[in-house]
Amino acid sequence: MKKTQIATVLIYLFVLVASTVEAQTTATWPVSLTVAQDGTGNYKTIQEAILAVRDLSQLEVRIFVKNGVYREKIVVPSYKTNISLVGESREGTIITNNDHTGKAFPGKDLLGRGKFMTFTSYTVLVQGNDFTAENLTIENTAGRVGQAVALHVEGDRAIIRNCRLLGNQDTLYTATENSRQYYKDCYIEGTTDFIFGEATCVFKNCTIKSLTNSYITAASTRPGQRFGYVFIDCKLISDSATKVYLGRPWRPYAKTVFINTDMGNHILAEGWENWRNPENERTAFYAEYNSKGPGANTSGRVKWSKQLSSKEAKKYTIENIFKGSNNWSPPF
Repeated sequence: MKKTQIATVLIYLFVLVASTVEAQTTATWPVSLTVAQDGTGNYKTIQEAILAVRDLSQLEVRIFVKNGVYREKIVVPSYKTNISLVGESREGTIITNNDHTGKAFPGKDLLGRGKFMTFTSYTVLVQGNDFTAENLTIENTAGRVGQAVALHVEGDRAIIRNCRLLGNQDTLYTATENSRQYYKDCYIEGTTDFIFGEATCVFKNCTIKSLTNSYITAASTRPGQRFGYVFIDCKLISDSATKVYLGRPWRPYAKTVFINTDMGNHILAEGWENWRNPENERTAFYAEYNSKGPGANTSGRVKWSKQLSSKEAKKYTIENIFKGSNNWSPPF
């Protein structure tokens, strides 16, 4: 056999072996898993299923979670990407925990502390990119004992759809300036600053419930970010709360905008608060467009907030807010 023929055969064999190995490797990493507490799924806990997903997956992996109360503290690590966590039903699939600031835990953290802090009190922590949660409830049941986060999201391109996020102070932590997060058809409730952080977030068709007289948002948008929090076609409600602010700046350059939002009569006429620091009024950007309902008393708003013109409001599209450097647009 000539050298050229031998080389051709060797190349063919190499390609064949490589293809076979790749096929076998792909086959060992499922793109669909089921979690069920009764043992009828692949795993009994959500955390086990997440850890079973291929590291740095470039394919979407769907984890279907059957109804049940899952008492877990869940972490989606940065190397677990493209995970979709889909509950059987929003009210029936519940992830719950009760950690809170000051609660003791065995041992010490990296800073030598033996107690939880705001940023470690989460029920669910999402660090991986391209995470989706649908049709489930994430709650922190610690009660009114201080900061107690239900959902903490750091990853980019996160989508939370048709979920309930339940807690009191600091229910939802939207972390990191490079994170883009989309909340659609969700129900979010809490007491003080219960939507807070520095991510770029859109809340679309969400119901936001204030449980006490306090503040809904506490954005910490960084200088240079084009957008912070944008609420579109949302509804602000309460039962007993009667004096609620739309937001206050956790950091000086906070950005929060409400567009076409129905506001209950619990929203104060002044709308916004400066966190007891008049200097924040020079840097924070708080605005509304076409607010409606009894809480939409725009004539009584603080003078340093803004009512957008129709031209200005047009830039607040989901595509424009999220496009970034890679033109990301949520698929729904």
